[in-house]
Parts: sequence; C-alpha cells; structure tokens
Amino acid sequence: MAAPGGTLNCEDFSMFQETLKVMRTIDDRIVHALNTTVPTASFSGKVDASQTCKELYESLLEAHLSRDKAIKACITETSAVVGQLREERAKDRDNLSIIKQLRKEQTKLKLMSSELNVEEVVKDRTLKVFVERCRIHFTPPKNK
Repeated sequence: MAAPGGTLNCEDFSMFQETLKVMRTIDDRIVHALNTTVPTASFSGKVDASQTCKELYESLLEAHLSRDKAIKACITETSAVVGQLREERAKDRDNLSIIKQLRKEQTKLKLMSSELNVEEVVKDRTLKVFVERCRIHFTPPKNK
C-alpha cells in the first residue's frame, strides 16, 4: 500500500501526517476486515479462512514495511537538512534566518521520529487484533 502519489512529502509535516493517516487505513479498519473476511464457526465451510488470514497478514506486513521505509526516508532527508543548516550556522552565527530555519527543521525531525513510536503502537495493536481473530486459522511466522 503505497502513499498517494508514490512518496511521503517530507518538507511539510502536516502533509507527512496526512499521508501516513491514509497509509494507516488498513490498520484502522482491521476489525472490519476481519469481520467481513474471516467466517464464524457456522460459516466456516464456505470460505477458506486460513488463506484469507494469510492474505490479510501479508497485506498488513506490506503496509507496515512501506510506512516504516517512508518514515525513515523522511527522517534521513530531514536529518541531512539539519546537518546542512548546522554547517551554515557554524559559518554565520549571527544569521537569524538560518537559526530559525534550523530550529524549525529540528522540531520537524523530532516530530517525525515520534511517528516511528506511533507506528510501533499501531502495528502492535493491529497484530494483536489479527492474532486474536486468526490464531485458529493462520499462525504468522516468528520473525524479529
């Protein structure tokens, strides 16, 4: 599940968050997805629950990996900008516009880093719900 337009906008934090929100749709709707695709005991013969759970798990993993990569790419990009602004500030300590820009970029970097923590919480919550509902039909491989 890629971001709309292909990549996250790392320059504008509001757009960064909005794109992440769209990318997290699969996690936000996990209960609905499980309710509509994984059958209850009375309907278990009509749908292959193990295959359905496996496919849902794979799409969850793909979504988690793509968001993780996108967030880390933005953190790397913003870190480079911060480093460049620090070098500029070292050359011209009295330039207020450089100092302001540096503070702005440092704040954005901290906010982006906190999105990694949010991502971990979202991922854990989603996988917990998934395991509760699909544990009988599909056991995710143990990794990490």
